[in-house]
This record gives sequence, structure tokens and C-alpha cells, in this order.
Amino acid sequence: MTAPDENDELVKAARRDAERERRGREGGEPSVSRRLAQIGVLGWMIVMPALIGLYVGRWLDRALHSGLFWTAPLLLVGLGLGCWSAWKWVEKA
Repeated sequence: MTAPDENDELVKAARRDAERERRGREGGEPSVSRRLAQIGVLGWMIVMPALIGLYVGRWLDRALHSGLFWTAPLLLVGLGLGCWSAWKWVEKA
């Protein structure tokens, strides 16, 4: 039988999961206030890029007299970036 390849994504994921489980057992359950803080951070990580996209889109639409041509797509881009960054933050934690 051969040893597992260190570059194999499945091996990396299994080791990362085992490490998370070990840390969870050692550290115990986080407090309610810590969980609420994490939820708050996630909310802001999603909302802020969406609001920035909305602001920039409205500014462009007013400057270019283009109705909602830039507002809607930039709002969606900001929302997508916010969700992606929140996903990466949760995945890393």
C-alpha cells in the first residue's frame, strides 16, 4: 500500500477537518457573544460591498444620465463579492 500523496486535495481536506475537530474539542464551545459577533461580521462582510456597489452605480448613473444601467449590475457584483468573501472567511475559520 502506498502512502497518501501530500498534494492530494482529499488528504488535505481530511487533515484540515481533523485539525478543526481537535481544536474544537480542546477549545470548547464558543460563547454566545462570540457567535453573535461572528454573525455580525458576516453580515457586514456581505452588506458593505453591496452598498459600495450601489453607491458607485448610482453615482455613475447620475453622472452619465443612464437610469439604472450601472446601479443594478454593480449592486449584484458587490453582493457577489461580499458573499464570496464571507464564504472564504467561514471556510478559513
